[in-house]
Amino acid sequence: MTKADIINTVSRATGLTKIETEAVMEGIFATIKLSLKRNERVELRGFGTFGVKKRGPRKARNPGTGEIVDLPERYVPTFKPSRILKDEINKSLIM
Repeated sequence: MTKADIINTVSRATGLTKIETEAVMEGIFATIKLSLKRNERVELRGFGTFGVKKRGPRKARNPGTGEIVDLPERYVPTFKPSRILKDEINKSLIM
């Protein structure tokens, strides 16, 4: 499912136009991104939690050349699904 598919589905379900739906979704995404840039957790109850995790520096290997490369310290966005979401997915996929 793509972003356009989600916009179409939400638009039909809510009665909003596609332009209005896209504006709302862009606002939600922008708010989540801004919170993550501030190193804040974003908790959507019943769905999951977005956060930022620090990854320390490490050595990696270029698979093409075999050369060892130093990777710097970095921060990566994370998502942890809620127990409710996990349970719903498992019920629907198992049956």
